[in-house]
Amino acid sequence: MDSRVETISRLAQWRIENFGPGTYRKSDPFKVGIWNWHLSLERNRCMYIRLFPETSKLCRDQPPIARFVLRVSSSGGNRKPIILSVHERLLRTSGDFVWPVDSLFHGRIIIDVEFLDLKVYPVNGGEAGSVWPSDGSVQSICTQSTLRCLALMLEDSIHADVSIHTAEGTLRAHKAVLSASSPVFRSMFHHDLKEKESSTIYIEDMSQESCMALLSYLYGTIKQADFWKHRLALLGAANKYNIVDLKDACEESLIEDINSENVLERLQEAWLYQLNKLKKGCLTYLFDFGKIHDIRDEIDNFFRQADRELVVEMFQEVLAAWKPI
Repeated sequence: MDSRVETISRLAQWRIENFGPGTYRKSDPFKVGIWNWHLSLERNRCMYIRLFPETSKLCRDQPPIARFVLRVSSSGGNRKPIILSVHERLLRTSGDFVWPVDSLFHGRIIIDVEFLDLKVYPVNGGEAGSVWPSDGSVQSICTQSTLRCLALMLEDSIHADVSIHTAEGTLRAHKAVLSASSPVFRSMFHHDLKEKESSTIYIEDMSQESCMALLSYLYGTIKQADFWKHRLALLGAANKYNIVDLKDACEESLIEDINSENVLERLQEAWLYQLNKLKKGCLTYLFDFGKIHDIRDEIDNFFRQADRELVVEMFQEVLAAWKPI
């Protein structure tokens, strides 16, 4: 029975009877986290306590990084308990952690191990993470579950209560989701407008595919490829329906891939929707980096059609770029 370790939650306790000089004991394996563990105790001039995981493929591939508290005491009361706190020790073998303890402990010895955390590196690389759920992981599980429910509501039109007519067809959605996402939609359904009475919204300036991308964003299920494909349409909808976070996401995305072929179009969009970061990015690309020389043929036509205030601002950028240092 001396080799058995009792466990509850993250605490393990090993009780050893009549441990004398020149003695070595090793516990039976006990499971905490995803590993089986051993404790060992030996006494020469000093008493040594070891904690180590059982040799296994799991231990070789993903050895534990343990943070724990050890407590050794004697049931006879002949010594005060000794406590050791260990901070994040990588444990592979019995040689990775050895605690020399005053050898005056004798008789019945009790060793407690409380695991405060157990971390492991992912097999494919990355930072070590705890094997135990945290508030963040529970929140992540909850979020994923909610998103699955919302996706199902949208795809299967579960209790859908509003129709959206686009330029190419009709989609079904939920007033509550639209109202929570957009003050414009909320106003439509709150006041005595035709949308409230008919439970119908007309978004005829969007294709059905683009409108579906908009709904997917509002329901939290949009795919990255769809977002990139419909960015400009989503930007227009975000501006029209005052969906601030979507408008910000579109602006950040449009900044990421400015090039000579799209910079003038992006500049026009920035001016139209008052996107200052995008406008600054386009002007920096054209003038600070001198890319305006790559689009000489396109720039004349742009100046003829662009808003006058935008043209003035661009000329100011030209003057600033050519100003002698």
